[in-house]
Amino acid sequence: MNTIILALAILPVIVLAWYIYKKDKYEKEPFSMLVKAFLLGVLAIPMDLIIVAIINTLIPGGTVFYTAFFEAGIPEEFCKWALFMLFIWRNKNFNEPFDGIVYACFIGLGFAGIENIMYVFGNETIGGALSTGVMRALLSVPGHFLFAVIMGYFLGMAKFRPEQRSKYLTLSLVCPMLAHGLFDYLLMLSSAFSENDLGWIGTILFVLFIYLDLKMWKIGVRHIAKMQENSRIEHNNRIFRDIFKS
Repeated sequence: MNTIILALAILPVIVLAWYIYKKDKYEKEPFSMLVKAFLLGVLAIPMDLIIVAIINTLIPGGTVFYTAFFEAGIPEEFCKWALFMLFIWRNKNFNEPFDGIVYACFIGLGFAGIENIMYVFGNETIGGALSTGVMRALLSVPGHFLFAVIMGYFLGMAKFRPEQRSKYLTLSLVCPMLAHGLFDYLLMLSSAFSENDLGWIGTILFVLFIYLDLKMWKIGVRHIAKMQENSRIEHNNRIFRDIFKS
């Protein structure tokens, strides 16, 4: 049964990693770099725990908003972004706009994979582990993936539009934080109302959550398509530059 639970935790990570890898059409990233990015996502877990511990000593918590933004959205996305900037940003393999999405997604999926394992095996019952695994496979892992698409899109824009780098670097951090925080806030608030005999409010909030989720998928697909086109242009330009150099 543990094998089934583990498979449930990691299967959505593998599916989404394969999906974004196949979308990288023009110059596949080295396998070693993809592993590195994934492991950076794993490293983001202890970083996040330390930062959350510091935040909890500085800011009084206890509300759903606080949990969603200050214990999840803000510190988690900051850790992923910081590791990207430290270990990926200047790497020679980051040579096309779409690469920003690829590497950000592998970092995000590394984080989501470990977080998933922690949550499913943290349940005391098999039923609880299975239900947690299913819900996280449908919501949390795709959520981390979509936050990473948003981050990677703006990082790719920052890398290849240096004249607007400050703007895009700011957006690459702030937009995933806001999307992640709002995603968690609506889901947590919906659950809180449903558990306190205000199920109709919880239902409305859950509908808003589903709308946000679908909206993020639409934005994510659009970002992927746009960066694929930008990478095609950059790939062709690089070929022409190499021809003229020779």
